[in-house]
Amino acid sequence: MSGALCRSLYAFSGEQHQQGLKFEAGELISVLQVLDGGWWEGEKDGVRGWFPASYVQVLEKPGTMNPQRIEDSSQSPLPQGWQCYMSPQGRRYYVNSNTNVNGFHSSGSPLHHPETGHVIVRKPSSDPQSPGSPSPTKRHSKETTMTINCVTFPHPDTMPEQQLLKPGEWSYCDYFWADRKDPQGNNSVTGFEELLQKQLKGKQMQKEMAEFIRERIKIEEEYAKNLAKLSQNSLAYQEEGTLGEAWAQVKKSLADEAEVHLKFSSKLQSEVEKPLLNFRENFKKDMKKFDHHIADLRKQLASRYASVEKARKALAERQKDLEVKTQQLEIKLSNKTEEDIKKARRKSTQAGDDLMRCVDLYNQSQSKWFEEMVTTTLELERLEVERVEMIRQHLCQYTQLRHETDMFNQSTVEPVDQLLQKVDPAKDRELWVKEHKTGDIRPINMDI
Repeated sequence: MSGALCRSLYAFSGEQHQQGLKFEAGELISVLQVLDGGWWEGEKDGVRGWFPASYVQVLEKPGTMNPQRIEDSSQSPLPQGWQCYMSPQGRRYYVNSNTNVNGFHSSGSPLHHPETGHVIVRKPSSDPQSPGSPSPTKRHSKETTMTINCVTFPHPDTMPEQQLLKPGEWSYCDYFWADRKDPQGNNSVTGFEELLQKQLKGKQMQKEMAEFIRERIKIEEEYAKNLAKLSQNSLAYQEEGTLGEAWAQVKKSLADEAEVHLKFSSKLQSEVEKPLLNFRENFKKDMKKFDHHIADLRKQLASRYASVEKARKALAERQKDLEVKTQQLEIKLSNKTEEDIKKARRKSTQAGDDLMRCVDLYNQSQSKWFEEMVTTTLELERLEVERVEMIRQHLCQYTQLRHETDMFNQSTVEPVDQLLQKVDPAKDRELWVKEHKTGDIRPINMDI
């Protein structure tokens, strides 16, 4: 198969292999080496690298190009079964003729790999990885990894704890990733739904606050109307003198107070109630952008996780079938041929590739969900801070208007106080007598 021309069926990022060849679907690749294990070396646009054989379709098959075997005289003798070869680009690699395990090694000594192990749990190694190994892995510096047919998973027991994005701030973006069971324990609510309920409750509280201010406005309007009506009452209008002046000022102060409360109700409407309602409408529009979007991403993530588990199960079955056939061939309990083994190996490799694609899709969805969750929770947090601050400012405006109203009310009473201080019964009597007298009292002498 070496020297063949093939066309890629799927895009390959090259990240699953230390010397991976990146390509897109539909590109032409020249095959340089074909080694057991399902990995081929190829060249595209002058770039060499390794890729899964199941990602390409062979277009033409020229004569086989066998790799050049060399004597590794510069190094100590190789272990039994290992042979040294030179790749077309002039790099040494090693093949175990007993196990078909192969790989590059920068120090010149071969890599020791388990014999066709399909599921490996290993500690991270400082050795470079083998591009042609049945289970090549990326280097990991900390956690134990589980490798399944070219796909490496962190071991659940050794995965590092996710660091908080905003430590010490109790931010939304750090504490609403898991589900929470309801008090009855029957159903569960996602963390994001919990956040949405908080925001919706805030929106309802804002509506009720606006309704409260509306009731206050009605009371002020009704009070102003009654004060104005009372100020026009004709009771005691005939009172005279300084007391009459004070009484007239009392009635006038009612009219002034009515005007003050009418202005207070008007300012409450324009400076408190209306901004609360406008902000609530904008808040509703902002909330609509987040509700279904995150829910859809979460559903997609759950679906792709199920696909990963299905592909993992299929791979395990293929690996088990390959292992059984290999054992049957070794102990000659079956008439299975080498071609049957190769077919089973191809199916196992294909299942591994399917799992790899499912994992890639899952990781893409997970990354998108993570990004959107962080962005959206921070936006919800910003909206909540903005809502609380806006309500605080308008309640401060309410209390300020109250203080102003009280001051204006006080100003309407001050003239009444001044006139009441000037009420003088003696002066009132003098004035009244002068106006209504009928004659002076004089003694009358009578003669008999």
